[in-house]
Parts: sequence; C-alpha cells; structure tokens
Amino acid sequence: MKNSLFFLAIILFFGSCQSSSGPQNKGNHQYTNHLIDQSSPYLLQHAHNPVDWYPWGDEALNKAKAEDKMLLISVGYSACHWCHVMEHESFEDTTVAKVMNDNFICIKVDREERPDIDDVYMTACHAATGKSCGWPLNAFALPDGRPVWAGTYFPKKEWIDILNYFLNEREKNSEKMETYALNLTNGIQDSEKIQINTGNVNFSASDLNKIGTNFLTQIDFKRGGRKGAPKFPLPNNYEFLLRYHDVTYDPKALEAVTKTLDEMAAGGIYDQLGGGFARYSVDGEWHVPHFEKMLYDNGQLVGLYATAYRLTKNPRYKEVLEETLTFISRELTDSNGGFYSSLDADSEGEEGKFYVWTSQEIDSLLINENDRKIFREYYDIKKRGNWEHNKNVLRYRQTIGSVADKNKTTEAEVRAALDRSKKTLFNHRANRIRPGLDDKILTGWNALMLSGYLEAYRALGDENYLEIALKNANFIKSTMLQKDFRLNRNFKSEKSVINAFLDDYALTIKAFTDLYQVTFDEKWLRLAGGMADYVIAHFHDSESGMFYYTSDLDPPLIVRKMELTDNVIPGSNSAMARALFALGTLLYQPEYLKLSEQMMNNMVTTIVPNEQPSFYSNWCNLYLQMAHTPYEVAIIGDDFATKQKALMGQFLPNAFFLGGKNEGSLALLEGKLQEDRTMIYVCQNKVCKLPVEEVEKAVTLIK
Repeated sequence: MKNSLFFLAIILFFGSCQSSSGPQNKGNHQYTNHLIDQSSPYLLQHAHNPVDWYPWGDEALNKAKAEDKMLLISVGYSACHWCHVMEHESFEDTTVAKVMNDNFICIKVDREERPDIDDVYMTACHAATGKSCGWPLNAFALPDGRPVWAGTYFPKKEWIDILNYFLNEREKNSEKMETYALNLTNGIQDSEKIQINTGNVNFSASDLNKIGTNFLTQIDFKRGGRKGAPKFPLPNNYEFLLRYHDVTYDPKALEAVTKTLDEMAAGGIYDQLGGGFARYSVDGEWHVPHFEKMLYDNGQLVGLYATAYRLTKNPRYKEVLEETLTFISRELTDSNGGFYSSLDADSEGEEGKFYVWTSQEIDSLLINENDRKIFREYYDIKKRGNWEHNKNVLRYRQTIGSVADKNKTTEAEVRAALDRSKKTLFNHRANRIRPGLDDKILTGWNALMLSGYLEAYRALGDENYLEIALKNANFIKSTMLQKDFRLNRNFKSEKSVINAFLDDYALTIKAFTDLYQVTFDEKWLRLAGGMADYVIAHFHDSESGMFYYTSDLDPPLIVRKMELTDNVIPGSNSAMARALFALGTLLYQPEYLKLSEQMMNNMVTTIVPNEQPSFYSNWCNLYLQMAHTPYEVAIIGDDFATKQKALMGQFLPNAFFLGGKNEGSLALLEGKLQEDRTMIYVCQNKVCKLPVEEVEKAVTLIK
C-alpha cells in the first residue's frame, strides 16, 4: 500500500505529464440513505448501507459546494461481483462509513443507467493510474466534480488509507490538487476529440483488405476469439469478419468466426443447461466464465449465431440461438414486452454457485449408470473438479461421435442420454437460490435484443420470434419514445426518468430499420427517421461532423464527450453512422448518407493503418459497406411475403430489403409494381438490373 500511495502522490505532483429491485422498507433496517427512492436495483442494493449515499443530482452536487467537501463517486452495476465484495467489506462497515460520511459527499452511480458519468470518471481512472480500470470505479473529485484521481476495488484497509490520504492532501496541498484536477479534466476533454476530414472520400477495397489482414492477426485460431486471456465474445468483430468473407471469399475470415462460435458454444461461458452466455471467460479457453449474464451480450450473440447459421447451416448454431432465446424468454422478459438487464454473477455470496457442480452431486442425481457415464465424459466432469474448490464448470471438449464410439453406441443414443441428464440437472438447479435479477429495462440494450430476435426470425422463420420482436418494438414506441421523438433510457417500477443517450437512439433506429426490412411496415422507418432528425438537432457537432454522447438538453457534466471506439457494445458514433447509412439508403435521404460518409471519412486515417482494428469493428462494418456498394432489393406484388421470407433465409449481408404489396410511399419503390406479378428488383445506387420473379435468380444477381 505504501508503494500505491507513493505512486498516487507522484501522479498528483506530475499531473501535467499525464495525457433486490423493488421498493425498500425503511422501517426494517438500521440505516437508510438517500438512495431509498431510486428505481435502479444497483442503487437500491446500497440504500441501507451506513454510508450516506446520494444519487447523482443537484442535491448532492450543491451540498458538496456548500460544505466545500470533496465528492466520492462510486460507480458500479447490479451484476458486478467485485462491487458486492467492496460493499460488504467497506460500505457496510460503520467505521469506514464514518470516515466517508464525515469528510466526503458520497454519490452512488449505476453505470448502466448513467454511462455518461461512468465514461467521464473511467477516463479519469485510465489517465490517473496509467492502466486498465474496471468496476467498482471509485473516483475522488473536487466539489465542482472535476476528478483528481480514480481507482477500482480496494480491500478495507487500503480503502481507509486512501480516504485518509485524500483528506490530508486536500488540507495540505489544495493548490496542487486544483492544478491536477485542471490537467486531468483537460485530458478527459481531449481524450476522444477528432478533427473533421475535408479530404477526398476514398473507401477502397485495397484498404479494406489491410483492415481485414490486421483483424486476422489478432485471432486465436486454436481456441477462437482474440489471442490471450481473458476472452470476451465481442460479437461485432465476427459480424465484420462474416461480411469480409462475403465480399473477399477469404477462408481465414470464416474460419476465425466458426472457430470462435464453436469454442464458445462448447465452453463454460455458455450455460450448457439453461442457455445464454456469461459476460466473458477469465481464461484463454472459454472454460471458466465471469458468471454474470448480460442482455447486451446475449442479444448480439443471438444475432451472430443466427447470421452464421444462415451461411453455414451448422445445427449447433441453431441449437445455441434457440436455447439462448428460451433463456431470454424464461428469465429476462417482462410481461410488458421489455427485456431485463442482467443476472448477477453471485448467489448466496459466492460467484458462480448457481451454475457449478461437484462430481458427487452429479452422481447422486443421474441414477442411470450409462447416462451418468456419458454425461461425465462429454461435459468433462472430474472427481476433483475441473475448476477450483472441487467444482465442475460444464463444457465439452469432444464430439458426440467420439463419445458414441467410446461407449459403443449411436450418436442418437448419446444425444438422448445427454438430453435426459441435462433435464434432470436443470430441474434440480431450478431449486437452488438464484442469482439476483436486475430488472430495469434499458432502451439501447432492448434494441440490441430486438435486432437479435429479428436475425433469429430471418434464419429460422419462427413466427414466435417475430411476435416477440414486435411486442418489444411496440413497448419501446409506447413507453420510451415521446411525441417529439425524444427517447427515455430507463424503465423500472413505472419510472422512466433519464434522457436517452446517443447509443439508445442509434441502436433503436437500427432495430426499427431492421424491423421494417422484415415486415415492410413503413411505420418503423418513419419512427426511425423521426429519431434520426431529433439526434441531428440535439447531439450533432457541426465542427467535427460527429455526435456527442449526451443531448444538448441534458444537464452538463464537467465535459461533454464523444464516443469513437467500439467495445463490447458498438460505440455510439459508429452505431449512429451505420444507422444513418441504412436509413438514408431505404428512405433515399441524401442528408443522412452525407452525414454517415463524413463520419466514416473522419475515422479512416485512424482505422486503416491500425494494427488492432477490432477496437473499431463497427466502423469496419461501415467501411466495408462503403467500399462495396450494398444492394437495394425491392420485392413488389401480392406474393411479396413468400419471396421475402425465402430471401431472408439466405446469407446476404450486403443487401437492404424493401417492398410490399404495393409501392407505398418510398421513393425507391416508385414505378416498380407490375400488375398480377410479384417482381424482385436488385439495384445498386438506385440503378436496377432487369427484375426477376424467381428467388434463386435474385440471389444470383446479388452474389
């Protein structure tokens, strides 16, 4: 700890060199703080800490200024394991709470509700520590909110030392802290600034190949995913590689995707009994997950497996997407059509306890000796466990065929035996104490899941998936979208109090655009267009051509940031650029296309030479579409639905679809209706080839 404090002091000195979710019962608890009236499950988890937490807002910020006290801003989320650990060790401790309450104004932030606040202080953490940061994120700031330092999890003793360190520094070295706060704030402001590129637009196939080559050098072709550990799914990376394979026929791009999907489906990161993916694996083999299950991962992974199934027809991909959607329906879907945010990593205070098994448990539950033997072989069950504390994380490392050969039986019998055993263990697991549920509904994450359901519908043609997608879209439309096209971000306990951020708009515009291409109901395009116009009016920066993360109607933070890189969720600017490109194409709206093109042009010099373009994977998807002009496929006539469904089942990632029984109001459909015939028009840049009636001929024209 002495070294840590010394490092902290050095940073402060050389700062200029650094570039349970329902309402709580107040009467049954010894302590109740200012979080008690919040709706966020994460904030309510801390509502009875002895720490006098405030939510982010004017009350806490004004109090800090009035009392001239530093802010202590602690950021986390409901499913965060180490957030729970630090709460138990420090925030539930009355001794620690007294130091915090007497000397700081303490603010709790749910990063999922307020990613804007999280981004500001996470950037401060990266700058202040010079290394990667995570959650819980604990930031110390001057009364006006400017950060002086931030870190992550600390054991109790170190945390007390850090609290006392900042008390002393503020008292004895206030001018130095003021200087550092100024430097750090300026660094945050400059962290993602970008200059407008006024040079000629040139999105070339040769530069796309450079991007693809750099992408593939980062792939672990033995275990899938990026090289090294931990391993995150990062679905957008593999969407790009599928699209790249489609236009270049590079077999390594397809291999990178299939190897990753195969290994994830076989690993412990995938819930082999109940479906759905955990957030990441702590190792390099997808074996041991960080057990929390997030809606945003599963929504994107459903879409990825569905897209890959359309190309490969691999039956395991079909199983995975069906099992994952069953999990979503069973555990993360509200009766109003909204999707919940996450399941906790912990149950009974222990990470992963709900999901893991001892060898003895499995033997006692699987009475049939042959079934037990097959299950143990296939799922890598060890007597002393394949993980820590004699526990087993279910995964498979061999094929059904190899297990059948070893047991001198058929593959069909092995599958039947595994199905019987999985059902037995799943039913037993259902009686365990469950991980906590974060049942708040977030607009952007719901949009990701909505798009996932639509991809599953395209791949499998299951009408139930379309019904669920429509119910969710109507929930967003009726509950989250206002008459002026302003969106709300959150919904919980009939409360929706936070203005949406750029990613909420961009992902919802994309989802509604996807929904139009599946239903040909123009209503969804019109709603998407209304939201796009709202974003241009309230988020756009004319100097750079990019978009701010927050609206100009929101109370300002210490800086107004832009998000330029992609992460586990596509970055908000890349998502907006892609949404404008798709919407501009379908609505024949040149303004949207021009904005999208300028945004992409701004990023070219960053992305093309970058040795790790996966940090810009969603931009890479847009670059591909601009380097290889997409197709506009119009299907017009009484039999449009049959031909539309047949085309949707094909792997045609570089095509936009539009149409219906008649021409409707879209400019691209004008003059295309032929009496008593259903025609398919394959066009590029509004120039169409001769129309055809047969789906197979249309596919040939696209390919």
